[in-house]
Amino acid sequence: MQIYKSKVFAKFARKEGITDATLCEAVERAERGMVDADYGGGVIKQRIARTNQGKSGGYRSIILFRKGERSFFVHGFAKNEQANIDRSDERDFKKLAKVFLEASVAELESLIKQGKLVEVKYDD
Repeated sequence: MQIYKSKVFAKFARKEGITDATLCEAVERAERGMVDADYGGGVIKQRIARTNQGKSGGYRSIILFRKGERSFFVHGFAKNEQANIDRSDERDFKKLAKVFLEASVAELESLIKQGKLVEVKYDD
């Protein structure tokens, strides 16, 4: 499984103290079928707990997800700041999912070199 975070999401995660290990746990739950919301088209929402707190009052992440292959964290928000994404966001994320989930290895490497994507480090 390849896991990436967008530049915007990486900044959000750094600011909120969300570790790569925590992101990997969210993807592992999705791999086991434990998805908080499935918007279709390769777009899911997963909850992420705040440090020393539970998931219910924590963060929400939008992930472009293809089981067993790739995951891209593209949007994050605190539950107390935003209840959910709206229909236009959902539509935009589905379009982005088509592009990212079908991207070639060379295209992904180019996005990493440009600083638009960051690979999430984890232990198998």
